[in-house]
Amino acid sequence: MAIEAAPAVDEVHGVARVAGRPHKDVVVWLDEVPGPPPAAPGRVVLDQRNLRFLPHVMAVRVGTRVEMPNNDRVFHNVFSFKDGKRFDLGLYPVGTSKIVDFDKPGLSRIFCNIHPTMAAYVIAVASTHIAVSDADGRFVLSDVPPGRYPYHAWRPGVETMSGTLTVAAGQPVEVGLP
Repeated sequence: MAIEAAPAVDEVHGVARVAGRPHKDVVVWLDEVPGPPPAAPGRVVLDQRNLRFLPHVMAVRVGTRVEMPNNDRVFHNVFSFKDGKRFDLGLYPVGTSKIVDFDKPGLSRIFCNIHPTMAAYVIAVASTHIAVSDADGRFVLSDVPPGRYPYHAWRPGVETMSGTLTVAAGQPVEVGLP
């Protein structure tokens, strides 16, 4: 009896492009990836520093707990009232932290009630294969065997787009958005 080897599991390296140019803060996720999911991330943090949220765009699996520390020099009141996860953490001082459970899929627009220029996005997806592109448009998806997969891509200000990606060992992929 012959035993078939499982397909090699690999990292998928890709570039997200908007109008043909590499673009940061593009969220890419795959559906229907066979095999065990990648390890769950450890501590997930949406920081508050210098009157900004860091990172500006965050992607998490549904069910992820996100810590929101105030590492700034002033009080903040973090909230999200539309779409995705709705919450209001109330006023909290420097050196303290609050936690939000992103328990359903959706996009949460995060703001500070005191500082109107502070904004961030947290997108919770029902996928274990998620990445956000860096300043050069690069992203990495871990533990993806070769094959064809439905994918989704989102960036601030644009609706989610979907398509199909072909993953081949050692071959980069490109995701293009308008």
